[in-house]
Amino acid sequence: MWRLNDLANEQSGPEVIAAFVKLLPGKPGVYRMLNKAGDVLYVGKARSLKNRVSSYTRAGGHTNRIAAMIAATSSMEFVTTASEAEALLLEANLIKKLKPHFNVVMRDDKSFPYILIARDHAAAQITKHRGARSRKGEYFGPFASAGAVNRTINAMQKAFLLRTCSDSVYDNRTRPCLLFQIKRCAGPCTGEVSQTEYEKLVASATAFLQGKSSSIRADLVKSMESASDNLDFEQAAVYRDRISALSHVSANQGINPHTLKEADVFALYQEGGQTSIQVFFFRAGQNWGNKAYFPRADKSFSSSQVLAAFLSQFYDDRPIPKLVLLSEDVAERELLENAFTTRAGRRVHVDVPKRGEKRALVEHAAVNAREALGRRLANSQSQGKLLDGVMKVFGLERRPRRIEVYDNSHIQGTNAVGGMIVAGAEGFSKPHYRKFNIKWKETDTGDDYAMMREVLTRRFSRLLKEHDDDRGSEQADAMPYWPDLVLIDGGRGQLSVVRECLAELGIEDVLVAGVAKGPDRDAGREHIYLHGRKPFMLEKRDPVLYYIQRLRDEAHRFAIGTHRARRKKTMAANPLDEIAGIGPGRKKSLLRAFGSAREVSRASKNDLEKVEGISQSMAQVIWDHFNGQG
Repeated sequence: MWRLNDLANEQSGPEVIAAFVKLLPGKPGVYRMLNKAGDVLYVGKARSLKNRVSSYTRAGGHTNRIAAMIAATSSMEFVTTASEAEALLLEANLIKKLKPHFNVVMRDDKSFPYILIARDHAAAQITKHRGARSRKGEYFGPFASAGAVNRTINAMQKAFLLRTCSDSVYDNRTRPCLLFQIKRCAGPCTGEVSQTEYEKLVASATAFLQGKSSSIRADLVKSMESASDNLDFEQAAVYRDRISALSHVSANQGINPHTLKEADVFALYQEGGQTSIQVFFFRAGQNWGNKAYFPRADKSFSSSQVLAAFLSQFYDDRPIPKLVLLSEDVAERELLENAFTTRAGRRVHVDVPKRGEKRALVEHAAVNAREALGRRLANSQSQGKLLDGVMKVFGLERRPRRIEVYDNSHIQGTNAVGGMIVAGAEGFSKPHYRKFNIKWKETDTGDDYAMMREVLTRRFSRLLKEHDDDRGSEQADAMPYWPDLVLIDGGRGQLSVVRECLAELGIEDVLVAGVAKGPDRDAGREHIYLHGRKPFMLEKRDPVLYYIQRLRDEAHRFAIGTHRARRKKTMAANPLDEIAGIGPGRKKSLLRAFGSAREVSRASKNDLEKVEGISQSMAQVIWDHFNGQG
């Protein structure tokens, strides 16, 4: 990669770009256009960097978007690649990472959940999985949402009776758990089912997720009829319930293709300057859910340009199926195929079906895309009216584009956390939520004022450090870095603390308001505190009041959830983890031998030495740790 800042000097626009063109090779690669502040304006790829970049030096003939981009460019960066397909993959990665203003940007890049049948234990476990595939076992997915995975696992527990408990729980059980009692687990932990029979259940579950549902159902029907013929009606009822559970999985998957085994279906719909892309996931001949995306794109982009850019970003870090179906053709379909084939390590086809079942699937996705965008536009219109009301109530000069709400949570000062939620034109913006573990030594975790001071100081100190130059900037349709309004849960005291905190940082242009619960904490009678004004209340039926309540309740929910997660983690901490040299293997051996960490702490050195993997010296280390001699 190279960057030629010395060519730019104080110039910007076509002159700067022309200076770069003279030194560019006619090779494939990726280029970045930067403004004077060093922010990336645009990331593009090219078969020939020289030819592509030189097109920006022409006078006239550009769209308003490209003309503005050229005018703002003061420097460029370049990376050459071995092929145009490789350039496409690199471009997608950089766009997702940098989110340039002039590119089409996929706004939701959260990883998809999978079903994992884990094989790193004698008794296989079925569980939900996200992230790196580090555990040994079979992965099935992706599923469109965690809800789709949970529903499928729930039904598969009833159908195949596989365990969902963790290995540590499994290894320490002495009698069957409740899931065995309600016929959702075969109980391998206590020998209620033999290892051989349990492996048969695991094999059936794996076959079902591989698309062999009809043969699995046929085997269960045959077993049910055999049990019934032998007058074993109790066992026949078990098979009946398992068949019913399998039918429930299929019924909840909606449309299921007959001729399509593995594919992703993409359909795009545009209206009102916005774009909706609906994605359906089909694996093993089953519908594993769908999800709507709303990429950020300038109105000058055509629908095919948006779809092509979205596809390359979508598969930047996701597994690619054998077949990708589109609602409309894209100019670089062959290039996308080559790039996807390179990434997947096998042949990938990108098609635009014209007839048959595949076309029906695309049309079904298109209907969902249109309906999803309709709901979004309706929500954004109502959200706009609410924000106009907030602007009027709080005396803002313009409709707020970013509202931050803060709340704290603790129990008698323990596991204290602060939470920040963010809302804007599109409702709650969860990617911008932040949690703050209270960690300053001088902060009394039982003092809400002190906790609020720490949270706000840390938040706005970092904002000043990283985005001081962005104060008051428009940032197009993106969520701005700086809030137009800060809401805190509390009255005059909390408001005074926050204002002092911001004043110490030299911040005086952020409006802060306190929202205090009414008498007897009665919802609907909240008092609003603003500096320089008397506390006031809104009418009970005022939509702005309901909106403020929703903001406050969401902040409270987030803070409480964060606190509970931290408390649970603290409670789950094992004293054995604090001992140097005790890894997962030795920890497992100790718990098997003694049953709990408390019993390990009471054991003698001789008893510790008898445990598998515990040497005489390690037994001494463990004994010293628990007896205050470490």
